[in-house]
Amino acid sequence: MPMRIAVLGGGVMGETLAGGFMRYVMPVPEVVIAEKRAERAAELRRLHGIDIADALDAVHGAHVVVIVVKPQDVPSLLAEVGHAIAPGTLVISIAAGIRTSTIEDAVPDGVDVVRAMPNTPARVDRGVTGISPGARCTDEAVALAERLLASVGVVIRVPESSQDAVTATSGSGPAYLFFLAEAMTAAAVDLGLDPATATRMVNHTLLGAATLLEASGEPAEVLRRNVTSPNGTTAAAIGVLEQLGVHAAVVSAMTAARDRSRELSGG
Repeated sequence: MPMRIAVLGGGVMGETLAGGFMRYVMPVPEVVIAEKRAERAAELRRLHGIDIADALDAVHGAHVVVIVVKPQDVPSLLAEVGHAIAPGTLVISIAAGIRTSTIEDAVPDGVDVVRAMPNTPARVDRGVTGISPGARCTDEAVALAERLLASVGVVIRVPESSQDAVTATSGSGPAYLFFLAEAMTAAAVDLGLDPATATRMVNHTLLGAATLLEASGEPAEVLRRNVTSPNGTTAAAIGVLEQLGVHAAVVSAMTAARDRSRELSGG
């Protein structure tokens, strides 16, 4: 009998996770999505052949329940389905700011709860997901959560107290890179490149640099020094970034993201 996974929420991340489960988890699980919007439900069914059900029907018989709704919608969702989630079920929540204890209080004893924070590169199977087990979660359930979420990228286990830092680092992290790409592309156009050429050069430069950073095993600081010849063009650019306080700005930006995550979670 295949593992049954109920994905509660058919937005982009719900679709991403469901697709990853069906492509990479073996044996192939039975995936059902709970999605209230009729047009979106029809789209998911047409694109992926995924079964659609209401939330209560979806969780019946599910071995894994994945909560992929907006944080403000979690209380009403738990009120609707919490009692129907059977002991022994693994609940994975990617609702930002919702603590495992909140979910544990809404489900029967014996339900394993894991909190997760994926990021948008999961859409291309290159995501980073920080996961934290709840107080009553078994080692076997955490291992299952890691196996499932690894279908869309890297999974890193952290204490739940670090989830706000995870949000600031990997959760919001892609936006920092996109912001840099925007600036580099605009500057390249100002320097004389046409927009299409500038976009392609910037995108592949960032992709290549990130691939090298991961593959080389060397710290970013070392790789930066290796490409920064004394009195060369890169040194001139880095000097300006240092004068403008870019390093400090990044630290301040990530701290602000961490603090906002704390506010949203009531911490």
